[in-house]
Amino acid sequence: MPEALLEFVKSHQDIDVFCLQEVYSNASRRVSDDSPVVRLNILEELTSLLPDHRVYFEPVVGQKYGLAIFVRKTIDVVDEGGFKIHDNPKYNGWGPGHSRKLQWMACRYNNQLFYILNVHGLWNGKGKKDSPSRLAQSMKIKHFMSHLKAPIILCGDFNLRPDTESLKIVGGGMNDLIQKYHVTSTRTSFYPKTERYADYVFTSSTVEVKKFEVMKEEVSDHTPLLVDFVLPSPGPIKVIASPLHQAIAQR
Repeated sequence: MPEALLEFVKSHQDIDVFCLQEVYSNASRRVSDDSPVVRLNILEELTSLLPDHRVYFEPVVGQKYGLAIFVRKTIDVVDEGGFKIHDNPKYNGWGPGHSRKLQWMACRYNNQLFYILNVHGLWNGKGKKDSPSRLAQSMKIKHFMSHLKAPIILCGDFNLRPDTESLKIVGGGMNDLIQKYHVTSTRTSFYPKTERYADYVFTSSTVEVKKFEVMKEEVSDHTPLLVDFVLPSPGPIKVIASPLHQAIAQR
């Protein structure tokens, strides 16, 4: 339901940061058949709807498919990039078994440095339980975060159940907002399966969360997650920390 996503973003211009996964940029084809409804130029369409934001695209498959963060221009982006958390050199260009990255961004607001991390975790076709590759992926994410000496907001579709060791590794020492706010589902009515968890938001202990909301709008089979937070120095920031996937029938 790409039109719903575009309308959602258009109607939420007040959001400071959008974090998205499964984003196509001027692509000529899909990368897999698990997303029956996509827009192959969704990045460009979203960019046109957010003139007050800068877009940062982190390709994962070729230069056409990956992760994206939109940041309001009033927030300084000090540095940004991608960190590989799963490598599949045998990927043939089709299907969800591609390599995975963590998209990271160092931002400054009111002279306070903080990090936004955006993840789309490994899918192995065998559910959302632990696996050696997922445990290794989580260790890489944790290792990367251990070098960041500022508040962190980590979000995305981790493709993990909440009771997995993989998720405990990632969230160790951080606030798990899905758990803290007793969220029972991050899926919409477009998702037909019984597993209702995939998406998570973690924050450093120094981040004051003013509001966390599982939004009601159905823009894909994943729910948008809204975080309104304050850094150690004054200045509220609103983030749609959410897997706003284009597809309406995901895994």
